[in-house]
This record gives sequence, structure tokens and C-alpha cells, in this order.
Amino acid sequence: MIERSFEELQRELDDIVTRLERGDVPVDDAIALFRRGEELYKECVARLQGAELQIEELVPRDPAT
Repeated sequence: MIERSFEELQRELDDIVTRLERGDVPVDDAIALFRRGEELYKECVARLQGAELQIEELVPRDPAT
């Protein structure tokens, strides 16, 4: 399986939010979309945290702190 980019995940999440905000999705579909949105959100957060750790490793720390 090819790993999707952060931007692709975020776009899918944005699409889900838009569909749910419209309010015209049947309840069962809305529940499935909500669950998928949760999965996407968790993956996006994990990717951002990973990027933050990588940046922290690259940026030298101020010895005074």
C-alpha cells in the first residue's frame, strides 16, 4: 500500500467535515464518515508530532535554556 501524503489526508478530512456540516448525509453514512474522520485526524496529528520531533532534532538548543 502506498502511503498517502499529509496533504492528501488533510484534504479527505476537510471533505468529510464539509459533507457532515451540510447535514444532508443519512445517519448511517454520517456515522461512518465521522469514524473515518477520527482516523484521519489521528493520523494527521501523529504525522505532525513526528515532524515536530524531527525539527527539534535539527534545531540546536540554546545552552542558556
